[in-house]
Amino acid sequence: MSTLDLHPFDLMFRNFFDNGTEFRTALNSKVQHPVDISETDDGLQIEIAAVGVDKQDLELQTQGDTLRVAYRKDNRPAHEYIHKGIARRNFDLGWRLARKFDLEKIDAKLDKGLLCIKVPYTKEQATKKVSIS
Repeated sequence: MSTLDLHPFDLMFRNFFDNGTEFRTALNSKVQHPVDISETDDGLQIEIAAVGVDKQDLELQTQGDTLRVAYRKDNRPAHEYIHKGIARRNFDLGWRLARKFDLEKIDAKLDKGLLCIKVPYTKEQATKKVSIS
């Protein structure tokens, strides 16, 4: 469903009761950093664009049920650009994950400009095959 399919009443009151953000409609809200999140058979997969980022500059933390990924570096250019088309910017992303994901067993890899984070299901949430008698 696109934002154009929403009723104007829905657009006007979207996020109205969310105290953590300013009042914004779906039409003028922006994604701050390119991220793909998907759920696979093995768990959750998060892919974050990290072009030109060294893995030692990335910070990956878990606390309780929260996963936080941050990149902070002084990105001021050492010289003046004629054209600057590559966005090199800091990010600080965080997600509160459901208990069905095991934050103790996260696997993270930086490959070809993508930070791939895999969060497996907990043992209790893993798919179990039940035989019928």
